[in-house]
This record gives sequence, C-alpha cells and structure tokens, in this order.
Amino acid sequence: MTDPGRTAILRAARKAFARQPYDAVTLRGVAADAGVSAALIVKYFGGKEALFERVADFTEAAQLLLAAPNERLGEHAVRTLIAYRRENDQDLLLRVVFAAGKGEDRALIREHFRDQVTRAFAARLTGSDAEVRAGLITAHLLGLGAVLAIDKTGPVAAADPADIARSYAPAIQQLIH
Repeated sequence: MTDPGRTAILRAARKAFARQPYDAVTLRGVAADAGVSAALIVKYFGGKEALFERVADFTEAAQLLLAAPNERLGEHAVRTLIAYRRENDQDLLLRVVFAAGKGEDRALIREHFRDQVTRAFAARLTGSDAEVRAGLITAHLLGLGAVLAIDKTGPVAAADPADIARSYAPAIQQLIH
C-alpha cells in the first residue's frame, strides 16, 4: 500500500521543481503544499537533493511501461499509462514536459528521461532507426498522457481503457515492429 504522505510529497515536489528553478524550491514550500512537515520530507528522502533525484528518476515508469513482450508492448504501454493515471491521479511521464526550460536541473530531468525511458524502449527495438522509433513511441505516450491530464472529465478520460488501447496502441505497435 502506498503511503499517502510520501505520495503527497512527491506530487508537491514534482509541481515545485516543474514550476521553479532548483534553487528556488524549498523543503518548507514542498512540505506546505503537501500538507506535511519538512522533517517528514527529510525522513523519507534525506533532503532536497535526494528529493529532486527521486522526482527526476523515471526508472519505475520505464519498468512499468516495458513490462510486456514486444508483441504486446504497444497495448501494454497504453493500458499501463491509463491505469497509472486513474489509480494515482498523475502521469508516469509528463513531468519531463515541464523540464523543457533552461537550467541544469531541467537538463538533468530530460537526460534521465532519455536514458531511462527513451533508450530503454530503443534497447527493445531492432534496426538502425531504433532510437528514432523509440523517440516517436515516447512522443505518443506523452501525447496520450497530456490528453488524459487536460481532459480529466471528458470523453477520452472516461473511455474504457480497452477502447483507447484498440484505437491508440496500433500506432505505437507499428513503431515497435
């Protein structure tokens, strides 16, 4: 079972690091947004640097998205993304979009995303264009994540995951070939 305090801290930290440069983020600010004490953040994560590293880490996302054989990887990734959003009220990947700005902290988030997600997909693919196709796969997943985040109560958000997978996963699966 997930610890609600830990989840609230990570959610608040993701928001803080996405909106502000690293130097402007404080443990007190994250704690206030999460509704916990700064001491609890230190207990769970050890400090601001370790908290940032956790926010910038996409290892869990990659493991979840890639936990299927290539023959079913497109459908699995789509269903996993939808299930994670519905169960956790957050996306596995979208925080990388907020790292598009300047600064070493944002560059580190982008680098982790490339290393831990895009290159993990590329490692599963064959052919000289594997890295390009992996980038396109992650673009598809980011697009789906964005529409689910934006359209929280609309038709896509309310649709049956199997229906979404039937419509969306073939484009991803085509890139896996």
